[in-house]
Amino acid sequence: MYFVTPRQLIFPGDVIATADKKVEGPVYLDNGRYRSLVVGLVEFREDSVVIVPLEGTYRPKKGDVVVGYVTDVLATGWEVDVRSFMPAYLPVSEALHKHVDLETTPLTTFLNVGDVIVAKVKDVDLTDEYPIVLTLREEKVGKVESGTVVDIAPVKIPRVIGKKGTMLNMLLELGCDIVVGQNGRIWIKCGDPRDEVFLASLIRKIELESHVMGLTDRVKSEIEKYKESKQK
Repeated sequence: MYFVTPRQLIFPGDVIATADKKVEGPVYLDNGRYRSLVVGLVEFREDSVVIVPLEGTYRPKKGDVVVGYVTDVLATGWEVDVRSFMPAYLPVSEALHKHVDLETTPLTTFLNVGDVIVAKVKDVDLTDEYPIVLTLREEKVGKVESGTVVDIAPVKIPRVIGKKGTMLNMLLELGCDIVVGQNGRIWIKCGDPRDEVFLASLIRKIELESHVMGLTDRVKSEIEKYKESKQK
């Protein structure tokens, strides 16, 4: 038995369902009933109910796409901020496609403090000094030369993407390049800088109103109005 409805806002301790139902997310069992551990939204998906937290830090997983800032140049790689409670490391072997003599070539030639990169999480090992290992040896990753980076709460990323990518596809209608990092950073690159400003504001709107019904329709309306204003 369920005690919640789709898109319902719930609070810690609220009853979600009886123990015979499939419930995913930050919940706990109490006398045969699932209760929420967080403030979140209820989503119904095929055979389960999922609790989506409205706040939370990024917890890296192998294969995640992330947008990070280089924070330090080390002897054999770079330290990268990916908005996690754990430091990330990009080794030279995962950043360059050719051999480099580190005794004669400074790593700042390739990446320096403050540079922005789109990377993939290659591995997560809590026993290492740098638990998160990144790689650039994949398609559609590398150093970001221009564009805009928008920071939002990592737990809101699924809302930016939308079910089956519907929300993201709407954002892509303006013809811009958009990379949605699982760590809550979104990179936008448009031919027209005004489009970047508009998309950044729209993404923040999605973050703020992620729990409000009818968000997809409102975003669609905002995009149509913006397109019309550019044609005038």
